[in-house]
Parts: sequence; structure tokens; C-alpha cells
Amino acid sequence: MMVAVPISRAGSLSFSTVVVDAGHGGADGGSVWNGLIEKKLCLDVALRLERILKAKGLRVVMTRRTDATMELSDRAKIANKWRNAVFVSIHFNANRNRSVSGLQTFYRSSRGRMLASPVQRAMDRDLTGINRGIAIANFKVLRETIMPAILIEAGFISNRTEASRCGSATHRQKIAQAIASGILAARTHP
Repeated sequence: MMVAVPISRAGSLSFSTVVVDAGHGGADGGSVWNGLIEKKLCLDVALRLERILKAKGLRVVMTRRTDATMELSDRAKIANKWRNAVFVSIHFNANRNRSVSGLQTFYRSSRGRMLASPVQRAMDRDLTGINRGIAIANFKVLRETIMPAILIEAGFISNRTEASRCGSATHRQKIAQAIASGILAARTHP
């Protein structure tokens, strides 16, 4: 069963809840490069994003708040309990080719694209890094959620320059602020 989030004015989404998913966790460390562990970065940015969005008056639901192992299906189940919501999964990327870098946002549905576009624009505007754009992906958390959903790759920790930035708490705060700015730009108040 699909639950549609209403579209308001010229392609904006109407939602009052943001489900924030810190990628990986627990036994799943994600990528480990240049002394950084993806799961820790994801949780840090997710908690920062939660604080920003709550300060803007949105309800925020976290899929995890600690270093816990979570199945991808369980993340989607948590999200699917909420009406009038969007889903934002935070990740960091890696590639064996250490010269690869940049910021990218993935989506699966047309409504997911309506969230991905302003988030990617905000990251491109507010963060240092190559804009890798938005792309359709069939990731399980995007496939199994029944609301507009995106998965953000907030930089390549395999790239020394980006790893150095991502290792900085100041930069992670900027990532959270850029994501929040994009989420708010996608929203029309319900």
C-alpha cells in the first residue's frame, strides 16, 4: 500500500515529520577509510540534523540514536509508521579509486526526486565538493519506504581531502545544516 504525500504549490511536498536514518551501525561499520568509520559519521550528522529540524518545528523520528545494528527492513518499518512524513538516510561514500569525490543524493520515486533535488542543491551551494547530482537507485530503504525517500552520500571518506573535511565536527554541522535547508526548501506547510 502506498501512502501519498500531497503535493502543494509548484512541486512542493507537504509533510510535518522527517524520519532521519543514520546509515549502518552496530556490527555494520560501513566504509572505513583514512581513520574514519562511516557509521559514526552517519550518526553524528543524523543527530545534528535532528536538532536543527526540531528547532524549525518539525517532528523528527530517528531510526537509531546509538551505535545499534539495524536491518534495512526495520528502518523502513519505523518510517512507514508515520503519516505525512519524508525519509532521509545519511551515508558517506567510498571508492577504491581514491581520487573519486563528491556529494550525491539518491531517490526512487518522483516524490523522492522532489526531496532529492532541493537537498542536493543546498549541499552544492553550502558545502565544498563536487556535485555528483541526484540519481535513481533501488536501495532497499528507498524501495521499502512508502513516503518520499532519499539516501544522501555526504562525501567520499576514501578521498583524503574529503575525509579530512568529514572528520571535522564543524564540517559535519555544515552537512546537517545544508540537508536541513534542502528539506525545508522542499516543504510546504501542511
